[in-house]
Amino acid sequence: MGPVIKVVSNEPEPRSWRLALRYLGRAMLLRCPVCGKSPIFPPLLSTRSLRHWFMPLDGCPRCGYAYEREPGYFLASTWVINYGTGSVLGIIIYVVLDFTTRLPIGELLAAVLTPIVLFNLLFARHSKALFIALDHFSDPHEKEPGEDGGNLPKPEGPTRDSGGPAEPVHPEPEFIHH
Repeated sequence: MGPVIKVVSNEPEPRSWRLALRYLGRAMLLRCPVCGKSPIFPPLLSTRSLRHWFMPLDGCPRCGYAYEREPGYFLASTWVINYGTGSVLGIIIYVVLDFTTRLPIGELLAAVLTPIVLFNLLFARHSKALFIALDHFSDPHEKEPGEDGGNLPKPEGPTRDSGGPAEPVHPEPEFIHH
């Protein structure tokens, strides 16, 4: 029997449960959802501050996938995934402790809130990675051929990257009064 030849296609894989689970698995490992090889966040030893710990890299150095589409992109991951999961965890801890022990309210609050705060700090990176994976699964934004500049001519007029405010390329028509 001859060698096995793997055919590589440039067409995106159709959405399926298998693909969704692959993206979620890569997110839990804090890896790029597209290639699964490069990390989304800088390594622990190279973080300089708590803010740096929470900030993902600009994009995948291997496949070029941009992790953050726009400013405020990760607000949903913080509020819905991270805080939502932390809230569910807090409710579970509270119900279990309330039914199994008779702690005074101060101790009960400390026993519930302490794990939530620690969980939210440790789960913040995973919530962003999960959000990237879910977003990529529902609305992939991979580069089209020629999108990175390639042979296409550069647009005329000011752009958002020019440092100043974006101005319209075509001026609005003036109205003539009779």
